Amino acid sequence: MASVPPVVESEVVDPVCGMSILPSDAVGHATHRGQTYHFCSQSCLDKFRASPDTYLRPKAAEPQQHAHRDTREYTCPMDPEVRQIGPGACPKCGMALEPVSAAALTKTEWTCPMHPEIVRDEPGSCPICGMALEPRVVTLDEENPELDDMTRRFRWSLVLSAPILAYMVSEFLPGQPLQHALPPWVMTWSQFLLATPIVLWGGWPFFVRGWASVVNRHLNMFTLIALGVGAAYAFSVVATLAPGLFPASFRTHGDQIGVYFEPAAVIVVLVLLGQVLELRARSRTSSAIKKLLGLTPTTARRIDAAGSEQDVPLEHVHVGDRLRVRPGERVPVDGVVVEGTTTVDESMVTGEPIPVEKTATSKVTGGTVNGTGTFVMEAQRVGSDTLLAQIVRLVGEAQRSRAPIQRLADTVSGWFVPIVIVIALITFGVWAVWGPEPRLAHALVNAVAVLIIACPCALGLATPMSIMVGTGRGAEIGVLLRNAEALEVMEQIDTVVVDKTGTLTEGKPALTTVVPAGPIDEPALLRLVASLEKVSEHP
Repeated sequence: MASVPPVVESEVVDPVCGMSILPSDAVGHATHRGQTYHFCSQSCLDKFRASPDTYLRPKAAEPQQHAHRDTREYTCPMDPEVRQIGPGACPKCGMALEPVSAAALTKTEWTCPMHPEIVRDEPGSCPICGMALEPRVVTLDEENPELDDMTRRFRWSLVLSAPILAYMVSEFLPGQPLQHALPPWVMTWSQFLLATPIVLWGGWPFFVRGWASVVNRHLNMFTLIALGVGAAYAFSVVATLAPGLFPASFRTHGDQIGVYFEPAAVIVVLVLLGQVLELRARSRTSSAIKKLLGLTPTTARRIDAAGSEQDVPLEHVHVGDRLRVRPGERVPVDGVVVEGTTTVDESMVTGEPIPVEKTATSKVTGGTVNGTGTFVMEAQRVGSDTLLAQIVRLVGEAQRSRAPIQRLADTVSGWFVPIVIVIALITFGVWAVWGPEPRLAHALVNAVAVLIIACPCALGLATPMSIMVGTGRGAEIGVLLRNAEALEVMEQIDTVVVDKTGTLTEGKPALTTVVPAGPIDEPALLRLVASLEKVSEHP
């Protein structure tokens, strides 16, 4: 009896949030006008049922200036199942999405061979000498708008928070110098003026992400940050602008109402610092992919039907094209030798230290280095189909994969935030009933402290960050990991078995022993061999 081939599911898009999901993983389904739609969460399903035409209506034509809209696929580094076309923020954790394709890390520029300072995005001629511009592929030190934005917010917030910190430290110094030098109302209003831009501008991304977490029903650390900072700041603003609204239970012995601009501002600054450090670590993990992309040559020398040769951008090479590879050049794409004899250094792929001889019908791999000969090859795999492109894609997918332990972290995070909120409410109630005077003021401060201190930053970030760093570092030293689960299981390995034909080398040969076979002595033999090797390109 013939076996029935398994049914392979294809991903569908949630029409509300744009997330790509498998139909079997969907939380709910809805049929509208004969078409079935799938949803990632109950919230998206409820929104769609309330107003389906809102999410199915075609978008109006965009203005001409947006004709070149970014159509690449983006994903969240912490929640790789979140995917959408174009940049944006993750509906789960609020982080900025990153391009899925490693090709997003490169771009083609056109420059003059005589005047390298002339760089254009399109082909043309040099405005100085008139020569035709030549293409080159450059790896981007990718502009990271989120890192730039967070760094700018952190720096300004740090400057504005310095006087607030000085006032807070003064409370613990003998004689409280600042408290005695300035009237209380001056200090209150100065803190209000300094803390307002820190909280409302510096901390604005956290409020946006906190609100998004509530709307999407994916509570996370930004939920706690937004609640804690918002409560402390809102209470302090009301106490500053309308102190008469508060009963005696909020007042200190001097009939003053305590304000809490310091914790609100300092917490924002510390969380901004954490975001900057995290984003820098994430940007460094892409260095391995950039190094792999740097192995790809920028152009290929194509031979046309008439036999003439011309350098063309690599993206213009197609399957079946005949390409000439000259001595010392990198092989542009995967293919087969059709003419010529040479040796090719394939250590980047196989680890073999000695270059491999290539003749007609021999296969060659893009990114490997040609030796002293020249040959003509026929392109068989180009673009994203080459072996090097597949290695780059493998590294990128491994960095975004989820380890089994991460599922545990996700489960704990899902319960952690609601439990913390409940504990904060209980804390408020206990201090409000049994705490010292002013009871409600102390209750508010301690409830906010619970929300902030319990923020599960490390719980949600430690595992994915370690996976990104681990797979990136592995790629730098030539170790490729298929997914994060392999990285986790590898911790248990205590024995490695290598096949007798396996290659374990550093990728380059080195002289270890000299044994003269004839009457010549070792120093004389070394001197003669060195004189030949000095002017030779032989390995």
